[in-house]
Amino acid sequence: MKENLSSIAARLGVSVTTVSRVLSGNAAKYRISEDTAKKVQEEAAKCNYAPSILAQSLRRQQTKTIGLLTPSLANPYFAEMASVIISEIHSRGYTTLVIDTMEDESNYKNGFNQMISRQVDGILAVPCGKDSTIPELVNQDYVPVILVDRYYEDSSLPYVTTNNYKGGYDATRLLIEAGHKRIACIQGVRSSTPNNERVRGYRDALAEANLSDFALIAGNEFSIQNGYLEMKLILSRPVRPSAVFALSNNISLGVLKAIKEASLRVPEHISLISFDNYSYMDYMEPPITRVSQPVEDMALLATKLLFARVEGISPGASQLRLSPTIIRGESVARLSPAVAGALRTDFQMDRETIQDPELQDIIS
Repeated sequence: MKENLSSIAARLGVSVTTVSRVLSGNAAKYRISEDTAKKVQEEAAKCNYAPSILAQSLRRQQTKTIGLLTPSLANPYFAEMASVIISEIHSRGYTTLVIDTMEDESNYKNGFNQMISRQVDGILAVPCGKDSTIPELVNQDYVPVILVDRYYEDSSLPYVTTNNYKGGYDATRLLIEAGHKRIACIQGVRSSTPNNERVRGYRDALAEANLSDFALIAGNEFSIQNGYLEMKLILSRPVRPSAVFALSNNISLGVLKAIKEASLRVPEHISLISFDNYSYMDYMEPPITRVSQPVEDMALLATKLLFARVEGISPGASQLRLSPTIIRGESVARLSPAVAGALRTDFQMDRETIQDPELQDIIS
């Protein structure tokens, strides 16, 4: 098992904060007893914990290296973001150390340890999970940390993200205004703040139109497979939705595959709107209506904020949300009042007729 601040703290029966402050040379500053500090240092040395070696030399000459923690380079969205960040870092004469955390919180936390052991000058991170302890400690005691795309609620860590609530709300309103009532939402990682904000926007738009009873939310990954499997389950229901809101580009690709396999067509049988904008969506049949995030601006702004902190400059506002825009394709059909009025008014099903536990799980 790889050692980290949490594992050392657990064995000693102290807090992660205490371990971090001792290993960063701040025990006296925070009035940590000499006995506790000694135990932490001995335990860290015994298990060869890398940052313990650096504790006395953290305030050092710059290494001209920036760390980047990303959840999935296989996802075109994060690959594009990483490309912009790496290019901007390179233009400033720095090198980028990239770690793909594979959407795993333990990999994410260990990634900070690896970054510190390599003495990076700052870290850009797309969070995994909901625990902000490690990045907050690194930001406070080691090097500047800027979050990009995702962030932590109730944390003072600086971040740059999209106004995901507005994107979720606007996309759902577009479908409602086209006459749709039964709008399914296929979401991504449930611990992701952008995902949850999109879902909140979806719910609020339905509520404002008195359509809360129609809410149907399924899924747990920003993946093609998630979109495909959840859409297959949704299409097996006695009453299918007239529209689907896919919360990422990958999810929408899986949705399209499931719809095609059911011998249905977009938008004739089911309308579709997706989060994220990629040029290939204009070349699909039909071109996909989607919520476009300002990925390049987000990546550049986060990088600029980080360098301002690395250089000891106060950048001013440090928690920023950029506005998304709707790009209209041809994947949303307008329902006539007669058709909309004739549709079943809810998603309710007789649970006794449902044997598949996964299908039961997505009934809301």
